[in-house]
Amino acid sequence: MIVTVPTLQARNAPLASASEQLRVLDALPLAGGDFDARLAAADLGPLTAQGIEVFQVNVGKLCNQTCHHCHVDAGPTRTEQMSAATAELALAVLAATSIPTVDITGGAPELSPVFRRLVEGARALGRHVIDRCNLTVLALPRCDDLPRFLAANQVEVVASLPHYRQAATDRQRGDGVFERSLAGLRRLNEVGYGRGDLRLVLVTNPVGAFLPGASQATLEAEWKREMRRLHGIEFDALYTITNLPIARFLEWLEQSGNLAGYMERLTAAFNPTAASGVMCRTTISVGWDGRLFDCDFNQMLELETAPGLPRHLADFDLAALATRRIVTRRHCFGCTAGAGSSCGGQTAS
Repeated sequence: MIVTVPTLQARNAPLASASEQLRVLDALPLAGGDFDARLAAADLGPLTAQGIEVFQVNVGKLCNQTCHHCHVDAGPTRTEQMSAATAELALAVLAATSIPTVDITGGAPELSPVFRRLVEGARALGRHVIDRCNLTVLALPRCDDLPRFLAANQVEVVASLPHYRQAATDRQRGDGVFERSLAGLRRLNEVGYGRGDLRLVLVTNPVGAFLPGASQATLEAEWKREMRRLHGIEFDALYTITNLPIARFLEWLEQSGNLAGYMERLTAAFNPTAASGVMCRTTISVGWDGRLFDCDFNQMLELETAPGLPRHLADFDLAALATRRIVTRRHCFGCTAGAGSSCGGQTAS
């Protein structure tokens, strides 16, 4: 089991509190105003949903890693886990809708007792399923058959890897993570991922207080060349994402003296085109306890759907949620900076 640092929760750190994270961000002076003001100035406010195409389920905060940038503050000591009853409720909601994609995340979602039930249940309903995988989880004995399970259910694997070289990856995720990640990728290649019908996507995020340095298309070409040349690994696409100032990355920004500068960088790079395509406009986020959020980032900041809207799976109302007003705060600048950032990578050219 890979552990780099204790979680914020385990250390009783002030930023373990979502309200404290929001307070720290709200206390910063920002040129150009808050997020809603920037949306209004760009003729984009208020931000509203445009249907629901992705049903993203966060099954819990248990993880075999504690990465320095993690917005979930996930780790081996976290106990929040989706129950079997909540998983069945999620599948019942799906069955009553035609939402095409189920995106399962965590923590390390594969460690959840309900992960395989959600995969099989969603596939039985004919939905496309995505597994957000940290790769090192594939090295655990309990996950020995996981690549075969994912392949058998035609699950798309979206796998996080900070860089195609060891130093950058281990600096963000801990010593030994890079080699274990490569081993996981090779196992996925062996069962057909990245080589045909089974889609394998890599996700990279900057190791530091800056935005992705090149376009996603440019980086994808570089990564495909280097992953093949250096490691013999094949994959289908690369997503580049921006680190949001939440949880452990927020703590690092604050302690390293980078917080004000990073927020200035995000706000200065505000892109109306990226803002118009943010993932929350077509996604609903489901927490491990069944609560509803506009996105996984809002979920970690305890920002539930707006007042008057359904806030739990038990009250799910597709019509109301498909056109809902989206809750926004200052962390949202991370999704609208430069070419934009989402669970599906960049949102603007």
